[in-house]
Amino acid sequence: MSTSSLLLQNVRPMGQPACDLLIEQGRIAAMGTSLNTPEGTEHIDGLGQLLLPGLVEAHTHLDKTLWGQDWYVNEVGNQLVDKINNERAYRAQAQHDSASQSLRMAREFLASGTTRIRSHADVDTEIGTKHVAGLLQTRADMAPWQDIQVVAFPQSGLLQRKGTAQLLDESLAMGADVLGGLDPCAIDLDPAQSLNVLFEIAERHNKPLDIHLHEPGDMGAFSLKLILDRTEAHGLQNKVVISHGFCLGDVSDAQCSALLARMAKLGVSLVTSAPPSRIVPPLGACQRAGVLMAGGNDGIRDTWSPYGRPDMLERAMFIGMRYNLRRDDEVEQALHCVTHTGAEVCGFADYGLTPGRRADLVLVPAQTPAHAVVARPVRSLVIANGQIVAREGKLLLE
Repeated sequence: MSTSSLLLQNVRPMGQPACDLLIEQGRIAAMGTSLNTPEGTEHIDGLGQLLLPGLVEAHTHLDKTLWGQDWYVNEVGNQLVDKINNERAYRAQAQHDSASQSLRMAREFLASGTTRIRSHADVDTEIGTKHVAGLLQTRADMAPWQDIQVVAFPQSGLLQRKGTAQLLDESLAMGADVLGGLDPCAIDLDPAQSLNVLFEIAERHNKPLDIHLHEPGDMGAFSLKLILDRTEAHGLQNKVVISHGFCLGDVSDAQCSALLARMAKLGVSLVTSAPPSRIVPPLGACQRAGVLMAGGNDGIRDTWSPYGRPDMLERAMFIGMRYNLRRDDEVEQALHCVTHTGAEVCGFADYGLTPGRRADLVLVPAQTPAHAVVARPVRSLVIANGQIVAREGKLLLE
């Protein structure tokens, strides 16, 4: 945390009228005009630029990324199981280092203004808890500037490989923040037992859940109903997130509405990467039902996909494009997916442009929030926990 004072002058918080913002002891101390500042306060002219809160990545896989390595020639089949098996084979052959790769990607995220990250880390019977350990090390290394939540994620399934449940137990005991899950029908082939085991582990460790649900249509809706049943039975209201949830865009309006109503009642939220290749949950219906939707990149340049960059303004743009958001107020909804709503869905506290909150700030040369999403300009300044950590897109940390 920075112990000095910093005054940002002439900035426009979320596009509001220009003001000054004073940072003291790593926190937003005051906002307004003609602020009194302590002796020795550093002054920075914001030049009337847009000021955003630190950006939020609600779903990624830092442990998987090949960012900064030689180009990976992707010749993988189209099925989910093809990608899972190929990744395991690659890891074994390449001796993939989840600690160094996740740290590299976390630093890239910080340079573009992302100060909160929820990242899944693979857990299976071949690598054990190695990826969780690597990500926990990155979490510790980045803790002065970045909040990273680690999700213990059974990428190869929970029941398919004997011993995976015990490894998830170990991962949570090691310090993972969240328990992950995956397609109880399509991957584990025994949805009731898969979810029973998963929810029992979560309850035993008092941890929230973040479940990948790729399953389409009626299959996915069936799994989602089972998840909601167990959320209620285990008293995990407001502690369960569904990542992807493609099925919600792939069932009848009546079925979707009923599921969303129950999700809202139980406080179950969604995270989307807004992929162009899949049907996505209907944003408007989610908003009307009161179901929160955050945004995330999913994997970035890994064995699954060559695409992606650690830039949450770019992901907000993809969300806007996927949902055909054109009006400025609609495009701002996409920005909220990677700022305030993202923080709320993941449970990141102490967030926002409010006096008393942690000073995580991004100065952007844009006229409006919508302009920032569409143009994705290089960030002029990134402040994390009250410390200037990046200028003009370049990280200043050693």
